[in-house]
Amino acid sequence: MRRTLVLALMTLLSLAPARAEMPALAAASCAALSQRVDAIAGSGPAFLRSWDGRGGSGPAEEAALVGAAFTYDNSLAVMALLACGRDAQAKRIGEALLAASAAEPIRNAYRAGPQAETPPPPNGWWSVAEGRWAEDPYQVGSATGNVAWAGLALLALAERTGDDRWRGGARRAAGWVASHAADGKGAGGFTGGLFGYAAAPQPLTWKSTEHNTDLASLFGRLGWRRQEDNARAFVAAMWDGSAGRFLVGTLPDGVTPNRRLVGLDAQLWPQLLAKAPPEWRRAVATAERTQGVPGGFDFNDDRDGLWVEGTAQAALVYRQLGRPADADRLLAVIAGQVSPGGYLWATRESRVTTGLAIGPDSTSADFVYERRPHLGATAWAALAALGWNPFQAN
Repeated sequence: MRRTLVLALMTLLSLAPARAEMPALAAASCAALSQRVDAIAGSGPAFLRSWDGRGGSGPAEEAALVGAAFTYDNSLAVMALLACGRDAQAKRIGEALLAASAAEPIRNAYRAGPQAETPPPPNGWWSVAEGRWAEDPYQVGSATGNVAWAGLALLALAERTGDDRWRGGARRAAGWVASHAADGKGAGGFTGGLFGYAAAPQPLTWKSTEHNTDLASLFGRLGWRRQEDNARAFVAAMWDGSAGRFLVGTLPDGVTPNRRLVGLDAQLWPQLLAKAPPEWRRAVATAERTQGVPGGFDFNDDRDGLWVEGTAQAALVYRQLGRPADADRLLAVIAGQVSPGGYLWATRESRVTTGLAIGPDSTSADFVYERRPHLGATAWAALAALGWNPFQAN
């Protein structure tokens, strides 16, 4: 008996440093998010800037990011603030998302700061070199996954408050996807959305496992069973049982599976869906083997660095799968990635590649994460530390 008690005490002591980080990480992330909202003048609708500090590969890239409030990041911030109990701050961002939903489709990014217009203005900047107002073609486009995340944030507010205004915004977001992105080819599902300016947007004809996971949650929680079944069927079709992993989606024909790229979110997010098949849990083990790096996870399988946001996602998945010690271990690493301004760094290393292109006009895999403070990483850290699953009602 004595030996058993000693061993149990030793085990608890070995886990104590990781567990001790959880409350501190939650408190730090919640404080950073709420303080950023409170710093925006007034009490009305507001969007948070997604990135702090310098970054990008040149002046144009920096200008495109300096004032950008990405819809995905701000949607995550709404849910993180709700998880933190900071409902007033969550509602301010929610009101901005609600205003964005008034004009379909919801854009990928808006201008950060207070929002007095409906819909909010797109992000842009004055290009000295070109002598004109400039906008980024990705930011003014509409990816179906980002539209879905806005809908999920609005649904979370509806579930918290009982106010059907929020649900109405979620319905508008979901309705645009259902009307414009449903595709019957191959495994069905929904295509990637639109890229480029409103005058002549380019349809994104590939399909994403990650996007369809988002949509399965959104449609399911709205009670839109036909659309939910369509999105879930696509996710299930992307399950490669022989390899124990999810494919990231299809090529632009909407049919041929994309077997070249690997994405961590495609492995993790399906685990968070309600009634996810137990077989899918094998994808977590595959990700550990192929995308694991010291302390956490990379975005893809080149393992060139730790992706903080994805490592937080993995911590939440571990908690959902009943692996709290593994979740605590990752959260302890993430707790060391808080920047002086309060946001978490996007990466531990100076740069993490993804293997993805930003848009159809890209000539290389130009979507990368750099070590700069990131709203999305901070929100995911709060969600993971507090055990809030963004794909299910909380």
